Amino acid sequence: MSVFATERNVRTTPRGIVWEPSERWVRGRKGDVTVVDSRHPVLVWEPDLPVPQYAFPRHEVRQDLLRPAQHPPVGRHAGSTVFYDLDMGGEVLENAAWTFPVDALSDHIAFEWFWRTGEGLDHWYEEEEEIFIHPRDPHKRVDALPSSRHVQVEIDGVTVADTHRPVLIFETGLPTRYYIPPEDVRLDLFTATDHSTGCPYKGTAQYWSLTAGGDVPANVVWSYPEPLRAVTPIRDHIAFYNEAVDIVVDGERLERPETPFSRLLFPRKPRKP
Repeated sequence: MSVFATERNVRTTPRGIVWEPSERWVRGRKGDVTVVDSRHPVLVWEPDLPVPQYAFPRHEVRQDLLRPAQHPPVGRHAGSTVFYDLDMGGEVLENAAWTFPVDALSDHIAFEWFWRTGEGLDHWYEEEEEIFIHPRDPHKRVDALPSSRHVQVEIDGVTVADTHRPVLIFETGLPTRYYIPPEDVRLDLFTATDHSTGCPYKGTAQYWSLTAGGDVPANVVWSYPEPLRAVTPIRDHIAFYNEAVDIVVDGERLERPETPFSRLLFPRKPRKP
């Protein structure tokens, strides 16, 4: 039996842009119109953006729908100076597409994703599966593991969750998240909000805030009622931001981590002049 090893064809540029070819069949649509139909997409990471984006060979894009941007932005997408408006015949989406300032990618076009930026194409597919927010990173794992650890959550010294049957989410680059069955959470202390977020690995989340308020940020609690199939064990389970509450696991009190979410939960107040 032969064993074959393949190396990822990852390339970097002096500008800090990282990219690699993908073998997935990717389509992007605006409404019912297919704008992108690509079997040769490229994944691109910008230096200041932690998630990947797709870029596509021009011949796999509906170039007849693209027009040179009338009002190109400055400083967006790694400093690209080539932007396009998307003309859908009656609706013009400004700066919906662009090329990266990399010679090897000059013949590729990238698009905004509506569900991430509020602009651009609103339906994306890898093979026959619809994907959301941004492409999933092939270098990232998200594992949902049922556990029997004893997990307690405290807010201002009050225990708001206590379970021996959590589901642990291990996601590359983030602290472990502890998803707790709703029966083991004091949901009577929280109020549902209309806030929601999307995740390409887990689905669409709904949120709760602590009814009493206090120093706890709004929308500190969330759940995925219809998670994606890779993380189905977390269905309807309740999670808390480790950054904003106290979590005790098997008797050990965890330190509150510093993550990109910390800045969202605790935005810095502007300095007084």
